Parts: sequence; structure tokens; C-alpha cells
Amino acid sequence: MAASSFSLGLQRSLLRMSAPIFAMLCLSFAALPARAANACPWMTEATASSLLGGDAVGAYTAAAGAAPAVCTFTRSSPEATRTLRVSVEIVSASPHEHLATMEQTCGAHAETLQAIGNEAVFCSTQTPGASASELALGRVRDQVFTITLATSLKGDRELTADVLKAHLYTAAEQVAGNLF
Repeated sequence: MAASSFSLGLQRSLLRMSAPIFAMLCLSFAALPARAANACPWMTEATASSLLGGDAVGAYTAAAGAAPAVCTFTRSSPEATRTLRVSVEIVSASPHEHLATMEQTCGAHAETLQAIGNEAVFCSTQTPGASASELALGRVRDQVFTITLATSLKGDRELTADVLKAHLYTAAEQVAGNLF
């Protein structure tokens, strides 16, 4: 009986000690910001955030009719808005020719992206509201993807032209890999 009352006393002591810890845990989880899960099938917010240089918020729009599926990741700060946009469309008839038509956006400045999908190119482009932007176009089987990485800050020290190209390659690698 003595062992039983000792055990009961120990349990009560542990319960009294753990109640404040439990309350603190509940309060700390309540303080976390609530965010909806990003539904982008080709890239996570964490990956996009690393490519944009800080916390980015994603939005996904599913394909509807002739419109492609689109993921848009945005990082806004007082200095600049940085955007990563991924669109994917399924082209059942002649995806190679469809991509070739889209490549005309780059003109003579298109450069080949090596080892990305079945074929891919990139170029610098003008995006409305952006000071600098890079564009990648590619194909994985019958899926054609477009990736735009842009910054609104003129002379952006974090997303320089070379960094934009390197991050665009990483994004294209990620998207093409997820489309396979």
C-alpha cells in the first residue's frame, strides 16, 4: 500500500510540473502564423524562398480549358518585389513545335539549358514591372513549361544577372525533374 501511495504522489507531482510546460507549448503553437499549404505540384515555398532570397508566398492556379496551370511565388519587401512564376501546359499535338513557337520570345538570344527535360532554353526578357528578369522555356514529353524569375529592384545586389541565371537553372531543374 505504501508503494502504491508513493506512486500516486509521484504521478500527481509530475502532473503538476508538466501542466505549465503543456500550457507553454500550447501557447507557443498558437503564436505561429497560420498559412495555407502551397499546392504547387512542381516546387515548394521553401525552394522558391531560397531562390528569391527570403520568405516567399505561393499561389497555385489549376489548368482550366486552354489556360496552363500556374504557380506564382512572391517575396515582397520595402525595396523590391521578387517573383518566380512557373506555368505548365499539356500539349497533346506537336509539343516540340509548340515549344519552338514559344522560343521566339527569346529571339536570337536563346541559350540552351543543358540536361533539363527533353529540351530547354533560357534568355533575359522584359517582364512588366520588373527591372531584370530571366525566362526559361522547356519540354518534358508532352508538357511544356515556362519559368520567369524577376526582380523589380534596379541594380538588385542579391539577384544580379548571374544569380538570376543560376537560380533560373535550379528552378528549371526542379520543375523538369518533377514533370518526369
